[in-house]
Amino acid sequence: MNPQDAAYPVQMQLEAYNARDIDAFMPWWASDCQYYVFPDQLVAKSAEEIRDRHIERFREPNLHGKLLHRIVLGNTVVDHETVTRTFPDGPGELDVICVYEIVDGKIAKAWFKIGTARLYS
Repeated sequence: MNPQDAAYPVQMQLEAYNARDIDAFMPWWASDCQYYVFPDQLVAKSAEEIRDRHIERFREPNLHGKLLHRIVLGNTVVDHETVTRTFPDGPGELDVICVYEIVDGKIAKAWFKIGTARLYS
């Protein structure tokens, strides 16, 4: 993948997410990035706040985002993923639609439409 492609920082942060490597994850986020639960619930307004959210998440031993489909249009990248997590009630998965706005090779804004968790039997 070409580092100039809008999808490049999205792919790199997904790989770091799956490795649960916070130091590899954070360089792909702009320092003043905004992170939303779709459509408009701002849950982090800086890279530092995103880092704080993900340090805890990366402790989940089964955390994994499986990319199902990606669409790129200009500087916007839309991913459909199935994310495996450890929920309070046990392990399971959920579907997520992720929309990323890329500016200067970094994620400037991101929106996450989160589906219903499905616990494993």
